[in-house]
Amino acid sequence: MNLTRPYRRVRGLERRVRQARMLAKAFRSPYSPVAAHLIPIRRCNLSCTYCNEYDDHSKPVSTETVLRRVDLLAGLGTGIVTLSGGEPLLHPDLDRIIRRIREQRMIATLITNAYLLSRERIHRLNDAGLDHLQISIDNVVPDEVSKKSLKLLDKKLQWLASDATFDVALNAVVGGGIRDPEDALTVARRGRELGFSATVGIIHDHSGQLLPLEPRQRQIVEQIAGIGKSVFDYANYSRFQRNLAEGKPNEWHCRAGARYLYVCEDGLVHWCSQQRGHPGIPLEAYTRDDLERQYRVSKSCAPFCTVGCVHRVAQVDELRHDPMTTLAEWFALMPGGGAGNMPMSVRALTWVFVTSPHHQIFRRAATRALGIR
Repeated sequence: MNLTRPYRRVRGLERRVRQARMLAKAFRSPYSPVAAHLIPIRRCNLSCTYCNEYDDHSKPVSTETVLRRVDLLAGLGTGIVTLSGGEPLLHPDLDRIIRRIREQRMIATLITNAYLLSRERIHRLNDAGLDHLQISIDNVVPDEVSKKSLKLLDKKLQWLASDATFDVALNAVVGGGIRDPEDALTVARRGRELGFSATVGIIHDHSGQLLPLEPRQRQIVEQIAGIGKSVFDYANYSRFQRNLAEGKPNEWHCRAGARYLYVCEDGLVHWCSQQRGHPGIPLEAYTRDDLERQYRVSKSCAPFCTVGCVHRVAQVDELRHDPMTTLAEWFALMPGGGAGNMPMSVRALTWVFVTSPHHQIFRRAATRALGIR
């Protein structure tokens, strides 16, 4: 008897509780990182021409060094640690690193090109306690731009659908030299068919610059945003990606360096993968003062930023600052939606924690229940 499916449900419920705890901590203070990207290796087994985040020779960061950085991120109050690269599956002690993230009560996420996945490797990731895995697939058939194709990876996606006890997100991409934008729609539909969440990213070129999309590319981005069926993801599209697809700037305050940290293989904290060098402070020396300072810093790169992780973190602060207006805007942006169409569960939670005359009592009770100190 295959117990993967029921065990996946149990783990999913436990994961939702930890996500609620993480968000509750984020709402209490703006000066704790919601998410951090941690690079255990810069080397990659592929060489996608648009990518500026890899090399073909770097050795893995020593395991003890990576574990120390995990502990430092926990000390800053980080909620989610995403292991990226390069290709993180090339690190020989990746499972041990994931376990340390979980031991520190943080959510463990992995971004991979999936080429090195096998059924045995998926089970090891299950055992290590991985929470989320994200794969970006660039096309249906490999070409000179990217080998991250649905044709070559579909069998591995089937293994994930049948064996993984962690959440899987399939990210389709448009722009940055991707030859056929229709491929992104095919990838997203395949992801939904397998039970994964489906997202879309507007990809930069090799220098990290945004290239405005053609009309058909913009249509596909909107279609995929609708396929995802997530209020949060669709709000992210409407809040940020729609303007970017049209080559228009976004007006927002980037919280990178505070709510989002990018820790490179050298252990330096940067705003994000595309702004390495800012601020470029060693993680060992990073303090609450740095978090507060970077929270307020205005970033000149923000209007045309394509980094989805930073956008999503900003949405957390928008919700924290003005929950009623933000929720109303999110649901109004959904296809056929409107502020009056909020699900009953959302309305109930909003009343309990925001508009009820006893909301402070409910908040304190929830904080105790979630074990937040």
